[in-house]
Amino acid sequence: MTDLLAQHDVLLVDLDGTLYRGQAAVPGAVDALAGAIRRGARTVYVTNNASRRPTEVAAHLAELGFPATEQDVMTSSQAAAAMLAEQLPAGSPVLVVGTEALAEEITGVGLAVTEDPDKAVAVVQGHSPDTGWRKLADATVALRAGAVWVACNVDPTLPTERGPLPGNGSMVAAVRTATGREPQVAGKPAPQLLRAAVVRSGAQSALVVGDRLDTDIEGGRSVGLPTLLVLTGVSDAVEVLAAPPALRPDYLAADLTALTRSAADLAVAPRPGWEVRSDDPATLVLSGDGAGSAEPALDALRSLCAAHWAGDGGAVIVRAHGDAAQRAVRELGLPTASAALDSTTVERADTAPGAHR
Repeated sequence: MTDLLAQHDVLLVDLDGTLYRGQAAVPGAVDALAGAIRRGARTVYVTNNASRRPTEVAAHLAELGFPATEQDVMTSSQAAAAMLAEQLPAGSPVLVVGTEALAEEITGVGLAVTEDPDKAVAVVQGHSPDTGWRKLADATVALRAGAVWVACNVDPTLPTERGPLPGNGSMVAAVRTATGREPQVAGKPAPQLLRAAVVRSGAQSALVVGDRLDTDIEGGRSVGLPTLLVLTGVSDAVEVLAAPPALRPDYLAADLTALTRSAADLAVAPRPGWEVRSDDPATLVLSGDGAGSAEPALDALRSLCAAHWAGDGGAVIVRAHGDAAQRAVRELGLPTASAALDSTTVERADTAPGAHR
């Protein structure tokens, strides 16, 4: 039986939450990508983070043990610079709201950097922990005068050791409110970054891999590529089950070690040992014992998603009948409340997806 990796020549892989969490690599991730390279599949590391140079990203990955060089890294700052270069004459002055790494990408494509908002014909905005009111005010002045506006990404938060903190999207929101303008977006889920990664790698059958539905998975779908969601980062079983069509992955896995498993086993589809019925559009009933499954809880989730996604998706109540079904529901991290002696009710609150790198 063909495993998932055998079907793809390039892996377009997210970083934080997919490869590492904080300062540590996700268990199994290093070996999984090393194994992919041995089998001839290239990995391109695709990140919305615009604050670091590709060399810095590659060095960090290498320190953690990942096989990475500068040429294997694609950042949203690179994509943003390329977008501006396509629209502006060489040497055009650009106001940079972000780090020196972003400014270097702008000059690297033949554009100029200016601090004067009255001279800027474009504004590029990426995350920097040092961005303050004056820089946002300068961006507002330039944009009100008609400057082109490109945001590296619009992630509202970014993960830190202190939990989710304001990301580039939050700073973009401030400028959007002040100007009434909408930026062009370079990073995921917009298609520019992933398209550039495909072109650079020469991929014929790329797979997008990530931990977040509203960037990695939506981004992959926006460029027509198959997607694998790993449950090692932001998005969890609750979000997956309620996902709207644009955010639904083709494959679900616990982590990257699943690359060597059968593609059919990872696909969102009914799984042996589990039965799902729908009492009404907002209620699913899970029963069975997952007999013979190597990962019964994930197979339960795949079965639940297959049934629920056949309709409109959205918020749902799951009633788990039997001990095995109840164990699967608990393992998936779904909130539970006793509904009857032989059932568990799982209700999903409408919550926004969490932070991204």
